[in-house]
Amino acid sequence: MNINGATALVTGANRGIGRHLAAQLLERGAKVYATARRPESVDLDGVEVLALDISDPDAVTAAARAAGDVNLLVNNAGTGGGALLGDLEEVRAALDVNFWGTLSMARAFAPVLAANGGGAMVNMASSASWFVFPGSSAYAVSKAAVWSMTRALRQELAGQGTLVTSVHLGAADTDMMKGYDVPKMDPADVARITLDGVEADAVEVVVDEFTELVKASLSRDPREFDEQLHHLLNP
Repeated sequence: MNINGATALVTGANRGIGRHLAAQLLERGAKVYATARRPESVDLDGVEVLALDISDPDAVTAAARAAGDVNLLVNNAGTGGGALLGDLEEVRAALDVNFWGTLSMARAFAPVLAANGGGAMVNMASSASWFVFPGSSAYAVSKAAVWSMTRALRQELAGQGTLVTSVHLGAADTDMMKGYDVPKMDPADVARITLDGVEADAVEVVVDEFTELVKASLSRDPREFDEQLHHLLNP
């Protein structure tokens, strides 16, 4: 997909990877709708700001009406989550935002993309789609669901010519990862690699070496990777 001349909508565009995605889309020649739950927190020049909480179906419907010229949807907004056997409200929140919110956006904007020639949909997943970091199993479950959803949407939207891409990365230096003592990528690099993937019509973007390692482990005994992870976390 050619980003120059496209019209993009980015969720969670007020900070972190989302802010870099919106800024770099502008630099590549796209018109950009930058959305956030608190629109006043978006501080980018040159974007059209929309208020949007993706877990609110009415807000999603309103955004699809307001941004009827979109041909590139970037589902970036997300939240963390604790352990599956911990606070059940945290588990529900992770799924409500990361899975149901992303699906709500996909359902609302699929007809918009079709009307505008097919375009592309990008779902920000994670290396956690394929493994569980200790203490964040609810997040991992929600991102595994995003990966599976992306594959399903790719089939369901093929007939209208929509590219559906999932993006997988390890840790980036964002607010969500504060407090984690692990190597972290620059979110600007994550945004660049993501958009390069969109322009190359990639259906899956694996951003970093750690995530490549995680994906490669899927064809082996899961206990092998569990042991590798233990050694990485406890050198």
